Amino acid sequence: MNYLDSSLFCQWQRTLSGFEVDQVAAHKAFNLLVEAYSSSDRYYHTLKHIYHVLKIIDNLQAYTRNLATVQLAAWFHDVVYDTKAQNNEEKSAAVACELLSSLGIPLSNITAVTRLIINTKNHQAAADDFDSQVLLDADLAILAANPVRYREYALYIRQEYAWVSEAEYIMGRAHVLESFLQRQRIYFTTLMFEVGEKPARRNLNAEIQSL
Repeated sequence: MNYLDSSLFCQWQRTLSGFEVDQVAAHKAFNLLVEAYSSSDRYYHTLKHIYHVLKIIDNLQAYTRNLATVQLAAWFHDVVYDTKAQNNEEKSAAVACELLSSLGIPLSNITAVTRLIINTKNHQAAADDFDSQVLLDADLAILAANPVRYREYALYIRQEYAWVSEAEYIMGRAHVLESFLQRQRIYFTTLMFEVGEKPARRNLNAEIQSL
């Protein structure tokens, strides 16, 4: 187990510590997650992405209503990732439901986790849905990264869509980036808005220019 895996395993154990979960089953579930996020067609949506999302959730935990639920949703939100499919979030939610059920996680938590995962499809959250707001802000935190890291992220996304022609990719990617710029605000939580809104908009505009 490398450093990242071992750090994530500790985080996984901490996330599950509030529930009565068999340790052997927990380890088996973790290995399934590692396998899913380590597939060869992933460049950005890897374990490193999950690691960074969980770190941001830690920073934003004061905004959450149920931290463990948000963390579990983070673990599973990209567990199914096929750039040719339109239902990755629904499939990821189904995997979460099945795996968390096998671990004996209460149904109320599983229902909340699957709802949070589905909300990552369009990155929209109700004004009083604080747990979704935290998950979505953490998922999109990369948009506010320093320019070098942002360019690396943009390159990785292009690699994940290597099967798409250049012209089609430019059109589709520009549409996605512009849809975020058209929002009144990209980030929901006060902290992410104050720290990340301006750099995120700079990065999005710079990528549109480079396309």
